[in-house]
Amino acid sequence: QVQLVESGGGLVQPGGSLRLSCVASGSILDVLDMAWHRQAPGKQRQLVATMTSGGMTNYADSVKGRFTISRDNAKKTVDLKMDSLKPEDTGVYYCNARVFTSLLRWNDYWGQGTQVTVSS
Repeated sequence: QVQLVESGGGLVQPGGSLRLSCVASGSILDVLDMAWHRQAPGKQRQLVATMTSGGMTNYADSVKGRFTISRDNAKKTVDLKMDSLKPEDTGVYYCNARVFTSLLRWNDYWGQGTQVTVSS
């Protein structure tokens, strides 16, 4: 069994910053890509940022230059530093990871989500 647990969401004013963290635990042999997605009210979940185990990153155009994804492979964690936050960044943020488990299978896992609200 594999679990992803996010933390760090909350309420912040426009222009402010937040850092989200996610830790993977359980029967993990390896972790490939780790990513953050978000879902705004009434909208589909969208990819925000992703990072490979080798350190390559990719960002949604809407967050480029404002968000920074980072990870610690040894600790199996992935962070999302969010700066210059805008009201349109509001939503539930989900951590996602592709994991090679002790069952010798690659599976995608999701965290439970953490709420980010940007409002004055």
